[in-house]
Amino acid sequence: MPRQSIRSQRKAEIVKAFYKVAKKEGLSNASIAKVAKQAKVNPSLVMHYFNSRDELLLALNDFILERYLTIYQVKGPEIDSEEKLHDLIKNLFSRKWNRLFDDGVFYSCYAEIYRNDQFRKSFKRLHDQLHQGLKLVLNEASEKGILFHPNTRELAENIFALVDGAYYYLGMVDDIEEKKKRVAMYQRLALEMLETHVIK
Repeated sequence: MPRQSIRSQRKAEIVKAFYKVAKKEGLSNASIAKVAKQAKVNPSLVMHYFNSRDELLLALNDFILERYLTIYQVKGPEIDSEEKLHDLIKNLFSRKWNRLFDDGVFYSCYAEIYRNDQFRKSFKRLHDQLHQGLKLVLNEASEKGILFHPNTRELAENIFALVDGAYYYLGMVDDIEEKKKRVAMYQRLALEMLETHVIK
């Protein structure tokens, strides 16, 4: 196996260990020593691949993005029907996000943007790429004659504003039935944004 592949694999293992520790003990408590213990390696090896905890934090951002981008894979790689487009939008408001990445770690990462300018830029890139992913899906739907919208970037931004706000609020709702009602309401609002532009 090439040296670069071993390096990439080892770095990925360390980032996953960092994520597991952050999920269990909180991001602020995820020290290099704890990450090394979780990864079953010497702390010096963690420092060999990541010069600082901040570098590890930036790598965690890439891990989040890699996980979150899978949300766009709905019933196959292509959006070739109105049904698939609707399924994808519904997915954006589903609990699938939570299975992709822990909410507590995600919001702890969000808090870091107020303390670390480099991380803020990285976290913004993560969001920009998620928005771009939705824009590309909407463009694909337009090219296939499923949707017409004069500004798919704006539509993607509006849908994500609703997604982000919904997740923030839903994290505080304990009643399962109330949560289901609110998810259905947010999905309906997002679908209404599309509906005026879906070609019948």
